[in-house]
Amino acid sequence: MTDMEETNSIINKAAHEVLMLARNELMVNLRFLDTALSKLQLVPSDGMTLATDGSHLIYGPRHILRMFKVEQEKPAHDYLHVLLHCIYSHMFVGADIDRSLWDIACDIAAESTINDLGLRITGSERKAAQTAEVKILREHIGMLTAEKIYHYYRENGIQENELSRLRALFAADDHACWYKGTGAKHSDRGDNSQRNDTEPAKDIIKDADVDDAGSFDMPQAASETEQEWKDIAEKVQEALETYFRGQGDTADVLIQNLREVNREKYDYTDFLRKFAVIGENPEVNDEEFDYILYTYGLQLYENMPLVEPLEYKEVKRVREFVIAIDTSGSTSGELVQLFLQKTYNILKASESYFSHVNIHIIQCDAVIQEHVRITSEEEFDSYIRTMSIHGLGGTDFRPVFSFVDELVAVGEFTDLKGLIYFTDGYGTFPARKPAYTTAFVFLDNEYNNPHVPPWAIRLVLEKEDIRR
Repeated sequence: MTDMEETNSIINKAAHEVLMLARNELMVNLRFLDTALSKLQLVPSDGMTLATDGSHLIYGPRHILRMFKVEQEKPAHDYLHVLLHCIYSHMFVGADIDRSLWDIACDIAAESTINDLGLRITGSERKAAQTAEVKILREHIGMLTAEKIYHYYRENGIQENELSRLRALFAADDHACWYKGTGAKHSDRGDNSQRNDTEPAKDIIKDADVDDAGSFDMPQAASETEQEWKDIAEKVQEALETYFRGQGDTADVLIQNLREVNREKYDYTDFLRKFAVIGENPEVNDEEFDYILYTYGLQLYENMPLVEPLEYKEVKRVREFVIAIDTSGSTSGELVQLFLQKTYNILKASESYFSHVNIHIIQCDAVIQEHVRITSEEEFDSYIRTMSIHGLGGTDFRPVFSFVDELVAVGEFTDLKGLIYFTDGYGTFPARKPAYTTAFVFLDNEYNNPHVPPWAIRLVLEKEDIRR
């Protein structure tokens, strides 16, 4: 063994011991992360800083030793930073993401969580400056998640010099392998690479050394790895809520973030179809038509079919339901119109709309402000183009349900299946379950929103979901 090889061996062993010490410290202080900590296999790679592909923690041995020498808590801090990226599913992105904004949004979300935990073993010299920056963000968007931070910067814009300042303040790892094969591109603002070379991180691990814990395997398919981390995140949340609640702010901070990560993301189109009813529409029913008998009759009796196609087809289409709009100040304006426009677009699409409909749109704050009945596409189109918001007072949900019950009693509905209430959630709910399915559609997911009654469906739409 040459002197260089012996030196590298010593460096690799020392860096591995530092990371194992960091992992053990995190295991002792955050026992609910044991499954997550065991998921990442340590893989050294020269020239690297710190990175993950969801299966491996890829690190540069010299980088680990340098930061340990400068700040002994930093290896545990950065280890947890990378782990939170995995638990929060930050690395599983699509091609349309703005990499520069997504990188910094994920780093801010991870760092703010670490700082909120307040662990001694993950202390950081950057904490004070980070806390000041995070305080400003929270004043604008509330609870910090990568998605909210990303959309905030995207909507408000950010200069390259400001983005560079935030990278220096919050970045801790290399995200290059997140985007391998996604087609996602850098914006003109640059990227978040901390690497000392230009090789993509995911290419480097192909030739990486074997960790002492076992052999190195190539990464699994992204979808499989993503599902594994979703399962881990759910287990972490379950452990927090079952065994660790009430043991201080540590559990509360992670529970809030994990609820956001683990909450089911709904497709509004599929959701709306749940309000469908069985009905007849005038169209040929090809599925129940026997073409053999039809063509045989044409041949035998000279253009006289033995059977005729059915003129009606039983289909599931949205026919009767109510859209209630909370016109208190928090949900008024452009987003209300966009929500109705989105609903209208879904209804117009092919198999989701009857030729004749019975849709009631009700605007209400503490009292009923407007009631409009829609019976055709033309009426819906006209309403969207000319609508205005009425109310802007307090919020009380009960008048809408009382009003709809009156409409049912006088025969306005044949078979009302559902009511969709677009609201921020602040208001008085009915004491009794209505006879029809009810969904409360919330804008974004703020945990200071009250829970809906057990008889109602809770649906959360992001601003981007509505605008898209």
